[in-house]
Amino acid sequence: MVPSSLSSAAHAWSRRRWLAAGAGAAALAASPGWAQSSGAGRTLRVGHQKGWLSLLKARGTLEKRLAPLGVKVTWTEFNAGPVQLEALNVGSIDFGDVGEAPPIFAQAAGAPLVYAGATVPRPQLEAVVVPKGSALRSVADLKGKRVAYNKGSNVHYFLAKLLEKNGLQYRDVQSVFLAPPDARAAFERGAVDAWVIWDPFLAAAEKTLGARILADATGVVNNRAFYFTSRDFATRNADVLRIAIEEVDGVDQWVSGHRAEAAAELSQVLGLDRAVTELFVGRAGYGTRVVNREILAEQQAIADTFFDLKLIPKKLNVLHAAPVDLA
Repeated sequence: MVPSSLSSAAHAWSRRRWLAAGAGAAALAASPGWAQSSGAGRTLRVGHQKGWLSLLKARGTLEKRLAPLGVKVTWTEFNAGPVQLEALNVGSIDFGDVGEAPPIFAQAAGAPLVYAGATVPRPQLEAVVVPKGSALRSVADLKGKRVAYNKGSNVHYFLAKLLEKNGLQYRDVQSVFLAPPDARAAFERGAVDAWVIWDPFLAAAEKTLGARILADATGVVNNRAFYFTSRDFATRNADVLRIAIEEVDGVDQWVSGHRAEAAAELSQVLGLDRAVTELFVGRAGYGTRVVNREILAEQQAIADTFFDLKLIPKKLNVLHAAPVDLA
């Protein structure tokens, strides 16, 4: 069932992430890379999670592209996308990567967020899984069952839309709000009937627990990843952002054509068995582009759904976070 605390989720998200980002922001403020400009040059401060941007960092191609413009690149690793968005909010990074749901909460909390880029749809990277011996065979079978997932995440939106598509209401399942590690533990011991999760946790559950996919997001939601910046940085550094998105797309194209090598590299970056990263890399979609009105409309649908579910306190206009040069 939906707990009574659901209406305060946006405030709680903001407070938790602000506190988590505070120490990182303070450290960055004391570092030489804090200022966006150093002498006559500029600095692009990239926040990233372990993943695709880690591959870009290892190659050094972004630095090479930006050097002729007098732009220095600094990198700071974070453990989650929402923490990166709070770092943006306090002015400690200029660019980062995140899933489709956290920007909605960041915008609701007043962050100066601007969408800089988006991946192609990747619906196979999130799914509802059940234990291998489960009697559940269809989405309709989830009615009345205990379903674990991360509150306010991309899979929260996916589950709401999946149930709707299959003639169920959101309240027809018993929602068990758990972060991925706790959800996996509950799934293993049979404390929940199903788990809604994204890669690489999804691939790990399939490979190590024998989890069976009941339904992925194909035909339900697009599950894009996003790259973000601040309005101030976007206004003054359109050339830098254009190159950053081009370089991210370059990594995407390399991975698309070299999946075995990419899986091996990601295995080292993520600390996962190669069989897990091979499954993850093999079903992902590749390509990053600038954000257009069609993509913003997808984000608007998420914002509207989260408002209806009382996850955010007010209706949002996602166009307020549109790229500064949106036609």
